[in-house]
Amino acid sequence: MGSSCRPRHLSILMATLVTGLIGTACTTGGGVTTQPAPAPAPDEQVTVSVWSNFAHRELNGLNKVLDGFRAKHPNFTVESQGSQDDDKITQAIRGGNPPDVAISFATDFLGQFCSSGAWQDLGPYLERDAVDLDQIPDAVRDYTQYKGVRCAMPLLADVYGLYYNKELFDRAGISGPPKTLSELREMAERLTEFNPDGSIRVAGFVPDLKFYNHRPQMLAPHWGAHWQRADGTSGLSADPAWREFFTWHKELVDFYGRQRLSQFLASAGQQYSADNAFQQGKVAMMIDGEYRTAFIDEFTPDLPYGTAPFPVADDQPDRYGTGYTTGTIIGIPRGAKNPGAAWELVSYLTTDTDALVELANSIKNVPTTKSALTSPKLSVDENFRTFLEIFAHPRLVSSPASPNGGAYVKFTEDFATRYLSGEVSDLDEGLRKLDEQINAHNELSGN
Repeated sequence: MGSSCRPRHLSILMATLVTGLIGTACTTGGGVTTQPAPAPAPDEQVTVSVWSNFAHRELNGLNKVLDGFRAKHPNFTVESQGSQDDDKITQAIRGGNPPDVAISFATDFLGQFCSSGAWQDLGPYLERDAVDLDQIPDAVRDYTQYKGVRCAMPLLADVYGLYYNKELFDRAGISGPPKTLSELREMAERLTEFNPDGSIRVAGFVPDLKFYNHRPQMLAPHWGAHWQRADGTSGLSADPAWREFFTWHKELVDFYGRQRLSQFLASAGQQYSADNAFQQGKVAMMIDGEYRTAFIDEFTPDLPYGTAPFPVADDQPDRYGTGYTTGTIIGIPRGAKNPGAAWELVSYLTTDTDALVELANSIKNVPTTKSALTSPKLSVDENFRTFLEIFAHPRLVSSPASPNGGAYVKFTEDFATRYLSGEVSDLDEGLRKLDEQINAHNELSGN
């Protein structure tokens, strides 16, 4: 699951905190990397510290891969610390005592990391070592750089697609998953089951945009919606796809009834637990990442389910098969004591095919190089294969990098809550005000 089990919907408070911390970190010394630090000599004993937010099974998986690195580099001592989130890493940078290698699950902060220099520019290392970035899909390259500065490398990816319950499909007389959004809407209504008192027993598809991974950034690509205008300003009100996106969800909310849907959501289990509503057969279809296959294997191995690309707008059938991707990123913080040694480890974890495959098999994320994707050592079943195919699609999408912690996503989620609850009556005007809010926030951030 890797980055999967850490929500990417970040609070404005957290984004502001990180902005402040990184702003301070920029004054603590050290400049932009222009020359790569040399690798340690083979007989030079060196210690490299690695901080990540991995824990339990995931941390064990990472540490096993690090054991493989140590076997190839016996002069290295690698100190791996889990449960270290971005707040802790950023405060360590601010305090001048960062780890040599930082692993983050929050690509929302990538723009801040790169533009501030809090994470060092890896360009000189990539150029020196002639690293083939063409091995990495375009969308993944996009979310690991900001304005031409590559301060991170991808370390596995999350890819989002449709999960559906085959038993519920059979009960409703539906033979296969939807491919268009109109089919999704129709099937959602057919699959929904109500209790005698009118409450929802099974939801065909949950149209709440804060439910699990039913988030704007995961769903919007299937409407063909774009976040920004050509000049980089917010463009939701200018893109008709966003109106269709919100209208589609509002109509399905109205089908359920806001109060009944709220009651259903209040009783839904935690997203990353055995009580997940899809795993319990209470939701017939949902959008989620490849890592859900590992949760199902662990908690409900007998669940009769399938996976497929998420449906797309009826007038854009050529989009079918694509999806949204994000993932874990890894870099070298400003002030790292052993940057040359740190790069050796970063390079190993992100470009060595066997290392990537071993970590992908352990954590059940998608490996981020083409050679790892096609490795015969990669464990793939029918349901996981769907996400490899989505990842390989030429129209794979990621969110645009932002200097302000992805605040535009949080603002959009909050707007969705107001609109779907009926608080916003004029959608066009609401989207115009949303654009103004996002642009004003960007201006205050100095962008």
